[in-house]
Amino acid sequence: MSTTGAERLIPVPGVRNLRDAGGFPTADGGRVAQALLYRGGSLHELTPEGAAALTALGLRTVIDLRSAPELEVWPDRPLDGEVRFLHLPTFPPRPARERTAEEARDERADQDERDERDAEAGEETLDDLYAFMAATAGPAIAATVSALAVPGALPALVHCAVGKDRTGVTVATLLSALGVRDADIVADYHLSNTGLGLDRGPVYYVDEQGRERRSRPVHEGLLLAFLASLRATHGDATRYLLAHGVTEPELAALRGAFL
Repeated sequence: MSTTGAERLIPVPGVRNLRDAGGFPTADGGRVAQALLYRGGSLHELTPEGAAALTALGLRTVIDLRSAPELEVWPDRPLDGEVRFLHLPTFPPRPARERTAEEARDERADQDERDERDAEAGEETLDDLYAFMAATAGPAIAATVSALAVPGALPALVHCAVGKDRTGVTVATLLSALGVRDADIVADYHLSNTGLGLDRGPVYYVDEQGRERRSRPVHEGLLLAFLASLRATHGDATRYLLAHGVTEPELAALRGAFL
């Protein structure tokens, strides 16, 4: 089977950018098993037909990487059967405190600048996002990997809002730890442009605060920079996961399940 083409996208009504995260060869001659880990967008628009299609995949776990405000505005639709829903946000929560009037003005100015860059599809905001995830997402990625290692957790779906950035770095880290080559990891990551229609032009959406945003396509430099940062600080994906709380037995269980 081709592991990089658009035919890997799974059409499910109400779920964007859904695909199997398996099927890739590993550096030692093995292959990542299919039908165990899926990646995609959120389930808040899931239709009854879509729910039936997901149920047919045999999902046992759904891991939501979105923030608490996103979940409050757009909660996942439930699925029939014994499916465990976990909330493991990629971004650390922002501490709540009263802002001064000057801080509020500065924040509005910063927001205006971000909106302008979004409107122009400026890459600096994506670069900033991936640098932020490289610096802060280790505990959340490790928690997701540990959750996948729990007996009976598979098959599982990992998702964020559209299955592109937060899901992208999480799945990339796991695949790298399983021995998948960067070229295949990047090809899978890049498929989100097709899965979201970003290869055909800009896609607009409304965020959880009611602001219109422009979703920008990903490019390989974003993920390669994330992986380079991971390796610069920890050596490789396996040591990165171990440093953030994944245990050796959990990694062994995942390798036994996936390879």
